[in-house]
Amino acid sequence: MSLPKTLAEDVARNLVMVARLIDEDPEEAYAYSRIALRLASRVAAVREAAGFAAYATQKYAEALAEFRAARRMTGSVELWPVMADCERGLGRPERAMAMAGEPEVQKLDKAGQVEMRLVAAGARRDMGQIDAAIVTLQSPELASNSIQPWTPRLRYAYADALLEAGREDEAREWFGKALEADKDGSTDASDRLAELDGVEFVDALGDDDEDETEDETVDAPEADQDDAADQDERGDEPGKA
Repeated sequence: MSLPKTLAEDVARNLVMVARLIDEDPEEAYAYSRIALRLASRVAAVREAAGFAAYATQKYAEALAEFRAARRMTGSVELWPVMADCERGLGRPERAMAMAGEPEVQKLDKAGQVEMRLVAAGARRDMGQIDAAIVTLQSPELASNSIQPWTPRLRYAYADALLEAGREDEAREWFGKALEADKDGSTDASDRLAELDGVEFVDALGDDDEDETEDETVDAPEADQDDAADQDERGDEPGKA
């Protein structure tokens, strides 16, 4: 659907803001998506962007409605996995599982099929079927040494499922494999490995050190206190990391 030039530019500006903010400030992205939706609700790209903004803010019913509208307009199946995940968000994992068995899945590209597998495994876990979730994730894509965009998340999901099943050694191995593939830091595999190894992260300055510093300031001679006051006036406070 074509729009008048000025209107099209307004819609485009709002969609750009949705894309820019959706990861860092999803609520603000959602607000921009609503503006675009008011301006051009009959444009498939607008409905899709509104769906992802609603999804990012966990408004799953709204997201699902927008994704369905976009799919009706385009006839594309690429939104099928995220639509199934909305069903999970709405507390209907059995519906997500049903969607995983629909013919639309066979029409997805490889990335879409992997995404659908991740959603199906999540639905299995929602239903307490952890062993079935593990089996669902076992696939040629998981076993492959080739690194694809979906590889870190697939390996991470497998490791997480193994850990839930009490298979800690295998989980540690797969968290390590996820970390090897995760060049962009899209998962927290390194933190999960550290947790399994009993590593704890603490602040460089603990509460005891802060208390000790405060005590020293209180007990300092008057001359030293005057010096400290002079430093405060000069703004010589140490920077924060």
